[in-house]
Amino acid sequence: MRTNSAYDVIIAGGGPAGSSAAIHLALRGARVLLAEQKKFPRPKLCGEFISPECITQFEQLGVSDQMLASSPSPLTETVFYSQAGASVSVPSDWFSKGGVALGLSRAEMDERLLRRAAEVGVDVREETSVTSLKFENGRVAGVNLKTHNSEEPVSAPITIDATGRSRMLARMAEKTGSVRSQQRELVAFKAHLRNTGVAQGACEIYFYRGGYGGLSSIENGLSNLCFIVNARDVRRCQSNADRVVREIVCRNQRASHTLGEAVLDSDWLAVSLEGFGRHSPTPVNGLITIGDAASFIDPFTGSGMLMALESGELVANTIMRRLPQLNELQLQTLSEQYRAAYERQFNSRLRLCSLIRRAAFAPGVADFAIRLFGASDTLRRRVARATRSQPKRNFSSAQEFK
Repeated sequence: MRTNSAYDVIIAGGGPAGSSAAIHLALRGARVLLAEQKKFPRPKLCGEFISPECITQFEQLGVSDQMLASSPSPLTETVFYSQAGASVSVPSDWFSKGGVALGLSRAEMDERLLRRAAEVGVDVREETSVTSLKFENGRVAGVNLKTHNSEEPVSAPITIDATGRSRMLARMAEKTGSVRSQQRELVAFKAHLRNTGVAQGACEIYFYRGGYGGLSSIENGLSNLCFIVNARDVRRCQSNADRVVREIVCRNQRASHTLGEAVLDSDWLAVSLEGFGRHSPTPVNGLITIGDAASFIDPFTGSGMLMALESGELVANTIMRRLPQLNELQLQTLSEQYRAAYERQFNSRLRLCSLIRRAAFAPGVADFAIRLFGASDTLRRRVARATRSQPKRNFSSAQEFK
């Protein structure tokens, strides 16, 4: 199909989900506009853990060499620590034979994905915001864009919300432009540190009352600390991130050891969280959500980045099967097919993570679970692999990241 619109697809958000979708679509001949609110590279609140299966995604997207050039830290295991000191390890190669996870900052990873999108023909516009949705006959038919000094209406039969947890476009559709104000119970923090005691090759996960956090090495000798705490504890600590680390996170014995001599190497980033779980992957006709805009999976699973990349690939595959014959009926069919495919691919892992979440926020339960999983490699492997899909194939280049 070639409509009167300049584009086949508009994507809002240049993170891994949005860039992945844009690259897959452009490589297959779609005309894509990607609008990103920020100027890249930019810091991003994230655990910065790239699971082994993502290497397959990087190969398909044509960015594996660029990622390797960023000198990511190889992560061979994830170790979970209860508040009382019990621990259990999940090897990275359980998820991809011979593979390793990567520790790489979002500033580095997202920059390379976005530049790859531009390289393959995507119209990438940074420092560009979506101010509103355009509707025709009850469906989303484009967006209104705003830069520093101009506004522009842009039309396309399909619009993708890849704006992350904010779900900006979905909120516009569901709430006619308004964002509901509500009390949020959780706050996430992230910073880069030097001189931590994190074990070499390990991503360490710490559980404590009211939350959990992760510490792992990234590029340039830095470590990334990202953690979630109860908003009441943040208020009690007067919103001071350093104090939250000392008084809340370091209640975990292992965290107290690894962070005791750490030195801050960046500003703290913080964001309030509404929670985890699923939203509609198709809020209204003509609008599709991917990445965290569709589902925000618990960070302790280490599969958030994978889900972002996978959902970008999934939406591209769904669109390209229908794009040549797209009309009003086909648009509705496309939405239904994407929703069904999304549920098949992600619902089981989201349900499992919902169950595990109950243990993550209760130190006593977390300690019991860690001891239980530590007693059985078979049980631990089965649950770990159930938090993501199985890789389609392995690439020998995965060895290069070791």
